[in-house]
Amino acid sequence: QVQLVESGGGLVQSGGSLRLSCAASGMISSIDIWGWYRQAPGKQRELVAVKTVNGNTNYADSVKGRFTISRENAKNMALQMNSLKPEDTAVYYCYAHKPWGNQDYWGQGTQVTVSS
Repeated sequence: QVQLVESGGGLVQSGGSLRLSCAASGMISSIDIWGWYRQAPGKQRELVAVKTVNGNTNYADSVKGRFTISRENAKNMALQMNSLKPEDTAVYYCYAHKPWGNQDYWGQGTQVTVSS
């Protein structure tokens, strides 16, 4: 079992920056994909960025060049968000995947609000 806890959300003005963190605990050794998703009111949850244990990354087109996903250590992951736009406003969720049984784990979410 894996537990994920996000932190670092808040209110910023357009053009500002935030750094989100995800702290993992439990049986994390077999995780092969780490990522961030977000969900805005009235919209489906969407992928923001993912990173594999081998270092491959993938970003949503809307955040390429502005967001960076990173693994700080074995138990912590971060999402650096620069040049934030109002359309980035959403609840951001930390995500982890294990290949055995396609197990997915989610954090509780942290609110990011970008004002115009």
